[in-house]
Amino acid sequence: MSTKVMIGNKGKSVRSDCSISLECTDSGGINLQIDSRVKALFGKQIEMLVHEMFTFYDLKNVSLLIEDAGALPFVLAARIEAAIKKLIPTEKEFLLPFLKQNYYQTKKDKNRFSRLYLPGNTPSLMINAGIHRPDGIILDLEDAVAPDKKYEAAFVVRNALRNLDFYGAERMVRINQIPRGLDDLDFIVPHNVNLILVPKCESALQIQQVNERIEAIQSAHTISGNIWLMPIIESALGVIRAYEIATAASNVVAVAIGLEDYTADLGVRRTLEGTESFFARAQVVNACRAAGIQPIDSVFSDVGDMEGLKNNVLRSKSIGFDGMGCIHPRQIKVIHDNFAPEQDEIEKAKKIVNAFIEATEQGLGVVSLGTKMIDPPVVKRAQRTIDLAVKMGKLNQNWREEEHVS
Repeated sequence: MSTKVMIGNKGKSVRSDCSISLECTDSGGINLQIDSRVKALFGKQIEMLVHEMFTFYDLKNVSLLIEDAGALPFVLAARIEAAIKKLIPTEKEFLLPFLKQNYYQTKKDKNRFSRLYLPGNTPSLMINAGIHRPDGIILDLEDAVAPDKKYEAAFVVRNALRNLDFYGAERMVRINQIPRGLDDLDFIVPHNVNLILVPKCESALQIQQVNERIEAIQSAHTISGNIWLMPIIESALGVIRAYEIATAASNVVAVAIGLEDYTADLGVRRTLEGTESFFARAQVVNACRAAGIQPIDSVFSDVGDMEGLKNNVLRSKSIGFDGMGCIHPRQIKVIHDNFAPEQDEIEKAKKIVNAFIEATEQGLGVVSLGTKMIDPPVVKRAQRTIDLAVKMGKLNQNWREEEHVS
């Protein structure tokens, strides 16, 4: 086994991160060299963290070079721990205290209009992501992380779950493709992840494997609480098995579709119009509606085309999707604004709900609006529009009382 490892990122463009070069030696004690842009302000704190970690792992003869570009403590700790575990066999985890505001769970039917993807090995993009108010923040261990960086990324993601302020966003992690992704669960399940995305899902068996591992980890750590799953369908086989996947377990709250991999699997080019993927998207929507969960659309990859994004959201909404992924914070507002009910939708829904309530109060078995009969599914859809408008601040929850007063 090599006695020297290098972990992390460095370079002129790197910020809020560090590079670690660690070597075990036969003697000489601890040789620490810190090259940091913020050494004058935080050099002593970095030294204290290093010595605390070396004591924790009982390291007495090591040489450590830290090239720091303003990494926060949770990033420094993740980088150093990954380097240590590359050199010595140990099951011990060095964990900084859990941030109190991260002790929250999310509901099964929570709004998931937007989910912001962030590379799991790029801390600078994570730090202030929550201020943009996405519904969910995804720390990505799969496609956004280079294969030779996946091991160290897992430590960063674990520490981010514990020590990064998510500003109330649903705390999501996309694991690697099964079976490799099962090992990722050890880094996230004990640390209050809200939802796990299962990429390239093609069967209910994969969902069952994930849940079996989650249950084993929770049992070993004596923890409980719901951990939701969002399988991502990215192949022709996955599309055909969409309902099987959607109903694989009670903690599956949504199914997403990934169109880049899906169109590659078909051997066709992805277009703005989306005709090549219409069948797959409709299949996912129908499977989710039949299963009573949320259908979630793919990402829109052109971060500079806001008009194209708006049109894409409106198409997505018209098909029946409840949300979509995003790869840049500037996409969040456009997604939220256009998935929200429009004013004419709200007004129509109010009339339908009012007609239903009035008919019920009068003991009528038939509900009508003008000359049209209103079926129960129409009322249900109208009530859903009302509830959504209230949640998104487009309608006061006491709207009926206000109308009667006026």
